[in-house]
Amino acid sequence: MKVASLSKVKDELSRYVDYVRHGGRVRVLVRGTPAADLVPVSATPADRGGSPDAALAELERRGVVRRGSGRIPPAILEPGPRLRGAPMAATVAEERRAGW
Repeated sequence: MKVASLSKVKDELSRYVDYVRHGGRVRVLVRGTPAADLVPVSATPADRGGSPDAALAELERRGVVRRGSGRIPPAILEPGPRLRGAPMAATVAEERRAGW
């Protein structure tokens, strides 16, 4: 891993980005303290020209997302209860009862 000051990275950004694109890593220092790492972006199937479905399938395989069934439960579409008085106070009281 290369280490470089922020001013040097700013002056030679194209060179550092090219280095990172080819698999390198750069730690950026601000006044001698590590502030950031420049690392290559990992390509997803969509980045490699694959379909969005293939990218979603890959994310699902890795456990990052979980696809839904595509059906919306009817209860979600029903209107909620009408709040009378101070809605915020009712919300706070409900949260306190729930132990939040």
